[in-house]
Amino acid sequence: MATRPKLDRIDRQILRALQKDARLSNKELAAQVGLAASSALERVRRLRREGVLVGFRAEVDGRALGIELEAFVMVRMNRHSRETLERLRTDLMQRPEVAAFYAISGAFDLLVHVAVASTDHLRDFTLDAIAARPEVTSVETSIVFEQHRPQVCPSLRGPD
Repeated sequence: MATRPKLDRIDRQILRALQKDARLSNKELAAQVGLAASSALERVRRLRREGVLVGFRAEVDGRALGIELEAFVMVRMNRHSRETLERLRTDLMQRPEVAAFYAISGAFDLLVHVAVASTDHLRDFTLDAIAARPEVTSVETSIVFEQHRPQVCPSLRGPD
């Protein structure tokens, strides 16, 4: 098992700042955390190298792209093998409707977050791309009415 990188107070401040605005310039970031620009840059490089910072993303309003509905599709599988799971994940993650794919425990085996244009699109995607697969026993769909995500990873919201 890999060891967790040691993060100090400044590292946590850097992570919080970048999660709130990943477009901060290095100079702005350094000023926010009270470091010289060169020190801030080196810390960000170290956090990336150690796998703490894994990417920077633009958040897009799906409505601008015709996405009017999001849902979670819970899936029960009848074949539980690594190969079956990997094949299903690979196939679904290539679909433009799939926002996220989770292998879970409990009554269902998978949770698929989908973003679609309409209820008809959701129905067709669920029936054609998921329920019709031979390894799928059943599906249950829940529509998302509201979505709220914290700007900062929960473990970074506590004390340093």
